[in-house]
Amino acid sequence: MAIDEIVTDPNLSMVLDASRDTRVQALSLVDQIAAAGPIESASPEAQQETSKQQKLLITNLAQLRGLHRAAYFGARQTKSQTSEARQEVDRLHLQLQNLYYEQRHLQGEISACESYDHTYQKLPLIPLEEFLALKPEHADDDENTLMIARIEHERSEREALEQKRMELLKRKQKLIADNKKRKDDLANLDKELEKFIDAAKPIQKLFEKNV
Repeated sequence: MAIDEIVTDPNLSMVLDASRDTRVQALSLVDQIAAAGPIESASPEAQQETSKQQKLLITNLAQLRGLHRAAYFGARQTKSQTSEARQEVDRLHLQLQNLYYEQRHLQGEISACESYDHTYQKLPLIPLEEFLALKPEHADDDENTLMIARIEHERSEREALEQKRMELLKRKQKLIADNKKRKDDLANLDKELEKFIDAAKPIQKLFEKNV
């Protein structure tokens, strides 16, 4: 795989291009110096061309150093950003795992609630058909709302029955009290009659003698 296919960062690509151009120019300068021979025996035109190429090479090397420095700091910044991004990914992954465990916990709680043997399910409520016949306005209610309405209806019915029971209990207690009073009155009457009979015995004996 070619280096150009591996390196995709624009800054690094500029460094590679500048490095390649500088290398080509340096090799060309070496070949030119070798062809011209010793510098003291070279022609003025060759010396001038060599000096020109040396200055250009120095300029390209300076540019290459600048690009290399920029690429180095860019790589450091990218590395720092990558590290921060990795930490953020790790944090989000941990948060996702916590949410997953919380979801499983909540699903377990929901399943436990759905399978729980609620007390209201054992209430002796009237049949649903009978309730809807009494309360047709609840025909379109959802299951929870309908159950609440049925329980509320049962509560009101039981409160009414309890009120009637208390009224009957008061009536019963009053009747018991009245019966006790009548019984006591009859007992007192019996005592008065016995006293009356005892008091009348001498008169009865007197009548018996005269007869």
